[in-house]
Amino acid sequence: MTIASMTGFGRSEGAGEGFVWAWEARSVNGRGLDIRMRLPPGNDAIEPALRELAAKRFVRGNVNATLTIDRLQAAGALRLNEAVLADLVKAADRAAELIGGARPDTAALLAFKGVLDQNDTSETADARAAREKQLIAGFDVALERLAEARRAEGARLASVISEQVNDIERITATVRASPSRSVDAIRARIKDQIGRLLETDTSFDAERLHQEAMLIATRADVEEELARLTAHVAAAREILSEPGAVGRKLDFLAQEFNREANTLCSKANAVDITRLGLSLKTVIDQLREQVQNVE
Repeated sequence: MTIASMTGFGRSEGAGEGFVWAWEARSVNGRGLDIRMRLPPGNDAIEPALRELAAKRFVRGNVNATLTIDRLQAAGALRLNEAVLADLVKAADRAAELIGGARPDTAALLAFKGVLDQNDTSETADARAAREKQLIAGFDVALERLAEARRAEGARLASVISEQVNDIERITATVRASPSRSVDAIRARIKDQIGRLLETDTSFDAERLHQEAMLIATRADVEEELARLTAHVAAAREILSEPGAVGRKLDFLAQEFNREANTLCSKANAVDITRLGLSLKTVIDQLREQVQNVE
């Protein structure tokens, strides 16, 4: 089975010239595909390419991707701003003359903003292109790891859903084989119900009795519901074996399962059929919860 979940996490990391980076991508359930990016300033230009990569891999899910970049301190990158330092020394000397006290030590002077400048060499076009290419490739790796996590979770979901479909098939077969659906059992129930009608109203004519009997028999017949449930079971197994995103198909099928189970319960006029119908609805509700996680 090839289904995938919409829940997962992927991470990738690496280093370029003068920086290290890390991508984290996580996804949760969503009706469609919603991609949200958190990029450091100066990296907005790569967002369209990132979104395109994500859209190629996923069909559904809320995907949140975060990029962190740490710049590395290059050797000799600090420059002493002698003009600013000289002004500070003059100010310190003048303050000492006015109010007394010692001049600040060297460490304190260097801590003043503007005394030490960091050389921030402008990034060349080639360096920027190389950086962006590396970040996009790193994002693709994070997406692949996210996809792997979603597939692994999908394999677990497929096992659970398959077992639930088996339960639906088993309960359907039990209803079909129920002794209460035999001709003799149905005839006995009709006879009993008509007998109660005659007790309350003796004016029924033969034709009216026949109509009432046919109505009771029709209400007791759940063969169509059983046939559709059986067909839905086969359809569910086919969908589980299909490649690609099948979550919406499974969700629709779960609704159809529920429709037939409701009709079966409303028609049931035997205790065992009612009990089986309620068990069927419980399994279908569990199935509907699981398919909400399928891409």
